[in-house]
Amino acid sequence: MASKKYILSAILVVMIQLTGFAQGNDWGWDWKDSSKIPSKRMPQHNEFLNNNYPYPAQPRDQWELGFGAGPSFIMGDVRPKIGIGGSITARKALNHTFSVRLGYFGSLNSGESKSTFDIAVGKNAYKNQTHMAGFDVIASLNTPSYYRGNPKTNIYVLGGYSFITSRVTTSNPTGTATYHTYYGQGAGNSQSGIIGTVGGAQVNNRKAWTMLHGISAGAGIAFKLSNKVNIGLEQRFTTPLPGYDYLDGREGGKSNDIYSFTSAKLNINMGSTAKHVQPLWWINPNNFAYNELNKPAHMKMPKVKLDDADGDGVTDQFDLEPNTPAGAKVDSHGRALDTDGDGVPDFRDKEPLTSQKCFPVNNDGVGTCPEPSCCKELRDEVSKLKEEVAKGVKGTGDCAIADLPSIQFKGNSKLTKDAQTVLAAAAQKINANPGCKVKVVGYGASDKKAQQSSWEKVNAVIKYLVEKQGIAESRFIFSYGQEGDANTVDLQGTTEDGPNTAPAPHPNLKG
Repeated sequence: MASKKYILSAILVVMIQLTGFAQGNDWGWDWKDSSKIPSKRMPQHNEFLNNNYPYPAQPRDQWELGFGAGPSFIMGDVRPKIGIGGSITARKALNHTFSVRLGYFGSLNSGESKSTFDIAVGKNAYKNQTHMAGFDVIASLNTPSYYRGNPKTNIYVLGGYSFITSRVTTSNPTGTATYHTYYGQGAGNSQSGIIGTVGGAQVNNRKAWTMLHGISAGAGIAFKLSNKVNIGLEQRFTTPLPGYDYLDGREGGKSNDIYSFTSAKLNINMGSTAKHVQPLWWINPNNFAYNELNKPAHMKMPKVKLDDADGDGVTDQFDLEPNTPAGAKVDSHGRALDTDGDGVPDFRDKEPLTSQKCFPVNNDGVGTCPEPSCCKELRDEVSKLKEEVAKGVKGTGDCAIADLPSIQFKGNSKLTKDAQTVLAAAAQKINANPGCKVKVVGYGASDKKAQQSSWEKVNAVIKYLVEKQGIAESRFIFSYGQEGDANTVDLQGTTEDGPNTAPAPHPNLKG
């Protein structure tokens, strides 16, 4: 009992060495590996690697050496007994579906019939010894798939040609053996399809071999144990041509006899794995395409283009302020920076670090810091001096312009003809009072767009009075963004000082 355990253990170790356990996720071969490409296909391979040709070259694959054994019998006119058959084959892939196979098939078959007719003619038993050389074309049915990687089974059908040599021995009830060999159509002989004989003539009692042509057909299935070894089952039928009917030693009945061979097979892949991939029927031809779609390693991918309309470095899909002026510093969301948090972005803040105690700020970001007590007296003295200077200027007592008009706009900053007429009349009053300045006040403080529109209306009025009426620009005080009617600009006579120009607050929102 112990010796049997040792034998089984040894067999198990050998099978482990031959087959291995894990196959991993290997889907065929590395398409960049030139060592597995035959020299005649290297031009295609190089073009493929350089993206000049869309299809990879077919790699060099291993061939398969097969051994088979199993039951055999002859389908003929005499009831067959189960015989024994064996085969040795060599198979090579043409592509992932079709392959060719050369092989030797041998069998020992026999049969026996005890009918009255057989006893009368002296033929109630036979023995058949056959050797075949076969050439088969094999079609694998399940190699390509769109839903899995490499197959673990190979289902196939086959068809081919066989060269047959057969020797038949018949015996009668007395045990006398007779050898039968037939050349073909001739006197006293209805058999056809015979090529010739080896070792005998057209007579009985000579141990001669009959040579025949034949065709074969069959199907099989193989189960992959590893990248090196697979096992399988195969059914193969062979019939002589064009109708030989003496494989079972009896002529008559069926038109021709047929060999049946069912074999269990052991197949081994032959060839260096350094230069060959597995036989192609074990590799799904769709592997490359699907792996490339899943994780591109060869496809020519277009350069990613992310639009950034305002050029601030934040792409439009993430830019919360897509119209930032050129050169303005922005945060990670594309919004213009406002360092001091006064509501005026840095790119137009004339005082970008205004202290919070000086809030609120004006449109230029300049704060209104509380005046130190030490400076109040000085400010009062300066005011008095200004008043005295103003009184000393001819015609500059109190400003006499008290009824300057309001200019009306129609939703935009373009001066209408009526507005120009009103401004021309106002210009006469302004020129008649050279000691007065004119404060041009625009309204619209609800949002950025309203502020920009207010600035544009005030600018249009001052520009008309300066360019068309010849009034010095220094006589105007520029004021916009006040609370009031957004379509109105007021002209007010004053002796105050103030800026005669102002930068556009939101040029990107220009009307």
